[in-house]
Order: sequence, then C-alpha cells, then structure tokens
Amino acid sequence: MKPRPRTLARMAAVQALYQAEQAELSAETVIDQFVRHRIGALPGAEAIEEGKLPEADVPLFARLVRTATLQQETIDGMIASALPESWPMTRLDPVLRASLRAGGAELWLNDAAPAKVVINEFLDVAHGFFSGDEPRMLNGVLDKLAHLLRPAEFPAA
Repeated sequence: MKPRPRTLARMAAVQALYQAEQAELSAETVIDQFVRHRIGALPGAEAIEEGKLPEADVPLFARLVRTATLQQETIDGMIASALPESWPMTRLDPVLRASLRAGGAELWLNDAAPAKVVINEFLDVAHGFFSGDEPRMLNGVLDKLAHLLRPAEFPAA
C-alpha cells in the first residue's frame, strides 16, 4: 500500500527534526533542504527507500517542523513529564525524540487531524524506524500528550 501524502509529511518531519538536532540547524534551514532535496522531486521519481518523499504534504511537513521547533521547550516539558522517571529526554533515541516532538507538535495544533488519528499515524511512522519497544513508548507518551492538549476529544468515562 502506497503511503499517503500526510503520512509522508509526518515521516519527513521526524527526519527533519532529527537532522536539525544532530546538525544544529534551524527549522527554516532544514525545511528548505528537505523541500529542495527530498520532497521537491516529481511524484514517483524516487523511492522512500532512497530517502526521498516526493509526494509528502509540504504545508503539513513545514508546519510540524516549525511548531515542534517554536514550541520545543513546552512540548519537551510535556514529553518529559509523560516519560517514566528512569527515561529522561536525553536517554531517548534521537529518532524517538524527534518522533515525539513531531507528534506533540501536531497534537499542539488545534486544527489538525483528530488526536487518535495523529497517534495512529505516528505509531505507523515509528514502526518504520523501530522494531523494538519504542513504538509502544511513543504510543503511551503521545496518548498522555493528547489528553493534555486535546481534553475535549476524550470525554470522561
């Protein structure tokens, strides 16, 4: 099954946030690099396996990277409070940290997809990067963030 543009945008956002952190690049620099070198190709011209995401939803991608960067301190604080005490942010795999930030950024956006959709999408993305327990951790942390950021979507039982 071919990934949807919004799923590809989420995957690209995780990759871009990872790259920005590792290379100490600004959000705008990494967005520009991704749009010119990974997303900007013609659809079907490159495969995902080659690091290209030509059909990614560019506005969603850019919005996630910008929001994750602009709100990083707040999002990181929420992530840290949702993690077990034995797992500080610095202990997280950098790709998992980027995934949590991207997912947290989309949950931060009030006009984004429903919280459960966001969580499921980032769970799918995480399965593309990890084969261990990381997707379960991501699922639990994003669920806690969703309840904090979008309480109206989770009526009391």
